[in-house]
Amino acid sequence: MANQKLPYWRLSGFYFFYFASLGALTPYLGLYLNSIGYMAVQVGLVFAVMQGTKLVSPSILAWISSGFNDRMRLIQLASFVSAAAYTCVLFEQEFVAILLIFFVFSFFWNAMLPQFEAVTLTKLAQRTNLYSGIRLWGSVGFVVTVLGVGYVLTVIGLDEWPLLVSLCLVMIFLSSLLLSEKGRKKHPTKGPTIYSILSKKAIVAFFMVVFLMQASHGAYYAFFSILLDKLDYNETEIGLLWSLGVFAEIAIFIIIQKLFHHLQLRFVLLLSIFLTIIRWLIIAWLAESLVALLVAQLLHAASFGSFHVVCIQLTHHYFKGAAQDKGQALYTSIGYGAGGMFGGLLAGFLWDGFGSQWVFTMASFLSAIAFFIAWNWVERGNSEDLAATGEGISSV
Repeated sequence: MANQKLPYWRLSGFYFFYFASLGALTPYLGLYLNSIGYMAVQVGLVFAVMQGTKLVSPSILAWISSGFNDRMRLIQLASFVSAAAYTCVLFEQEFVAILLIFFVFSFFWNAMLPQFEAVTLTKLAQRTNLYSGIRLWGSVGFVVTVLGVGYVLTVIGLDEWPLLVSLCLVMIFLSSLLLSEKGRKKHPTKGPTIYSILSKKAIVAFFMVVFLMQASHGAYYAFFSILLDKLDYNETEIGLLWSLGVFAEIAIFIIIQKLFHHLQLRFVLLLSIFLTIIRWLIIAWLAESLVALLVAQLLHAASFGSFHVVCIQLTHHYFKGAAQDKGQALYTSIGYGAGGMFGGLLAGFLWDGFGSQWVFTMASFLSAIAFFIAWNWVERGNSEDLAATGEGISSV
């Protein structure tokens, strides 16, 4: 596998369209639901359903994929079903129906990405230093759609928003057809079991940190656009603020491999969490200042960008061989699934009663707990593992 030519642009293309759909969906979903009369609790529930499917769908697809020589066939099927399910939003606005549609759509939409991450890492083999260069095209896709959709919605209104998301989902399916995984070598089943891996204190602490960090993002993904709308920003301006965060994310993806030559993995993890604490406090108490919002969005480079790259590499380090698929699925399920669902629900229930200031302060508090856990238990005092992990990130 290491000697085969890397399908760089085909891998990058899938990331581009997958995160293009995220850029079309996440910043404007809350605004759309608000425009058709949904309350904050209902908005929070829709986001919680989307995040909640990540609890089970990645693990189910990972379990099924163990019997496949070509995991791309499963990814193609998942992308087709997710696109077909979402088109129902074009014809339905009743709350229970919307919940059901988003459950089916997000179940398959969320399931495919961890498998594609595993496929990408398998194709990279001993060249995982190329990961951030491929993954950054996902961020480019996000920026393109978040800006484009914001401008289009300013012109034509929110009523046409579901159609724009549907087009992005169709492109995910078409891009998946360009890839295959022929010749995949299955890993031998012998080696550490998933349960023995999860029994290690550092790994338990790692997943607790991932859970809390993604829970802290619940308020941001569900209500940041609604907050900006209340501050009288239009859809184009909202898109620009979202895209600024992703530009910062792209920048960190470009330079982070060089940083790993000079900084320990543990230091980057702790710094990312610390800056996330600051980011949520800025949004909580200084959101009326445009300068403060710009600084907060630039900190997306830490709260998502560097944090995600560190976590992907740690997961790849912790879960090897036959456990790799399950490790990536657990990372998505526990963090983006359980954590995202908890954060979205909590923000939804607190938004109307306590307001944006205390909701984002709560997000900062969750990040602070994550910092405490990471400081005390994640890779602490294990110099051999830490050195091996850092070396794998910077040179493999």
